Amino acid sequence: MDADKAREFIRHNSRSVLATFRSDGGVQMSPVDAVIDDEGYAVVSSRETAIKTKNLRRDPRATLCVLSERFYGEWCYVEGAAQIVSLPEAMDGLVDYYRRAAGEHEDWDEYRAAMEREQRVLLRIPIERAGPTVSG
Repeated sequence: MDADKAREFIRHNSRSVLATFRSDGGVQMSPVDAVIDDEGYAVVSSRETAIKTKNLRRDPRATLCVLSERFYGEWCYVEGAAQIVSLPEAMDGLVDYYRRAAGEHEDWDEYRAAMEREQRVLLRIPIERAGPTVSG
């Protein structure tokens, strides 16, 4: 699977597992929703205090395993060096993320306040590698 096919898959399937690396080298995984932004990055919302964010600040390597609604159906993975965008710079991206993941919010002022209260960040993953490249 190439990067463009992976982007298209993620546009229709957001349920993902994000893998990052702990300080001891072990893998830490978190269930997340992923979207694709206008620049073609896979994007995840997180918190400044989350372990995945702390792991990515230390080691930006990130892998997303994206699943279809059918657990044993189609899937893909993407890898790249994540960029972390913190508030206040992240706010427009967080609004865009919500729109792509869930549509329009009932109260955008309340949403923005919640993003600040929760210390939200955006994790932007350039798709440097995608797969699977074989099936079996």
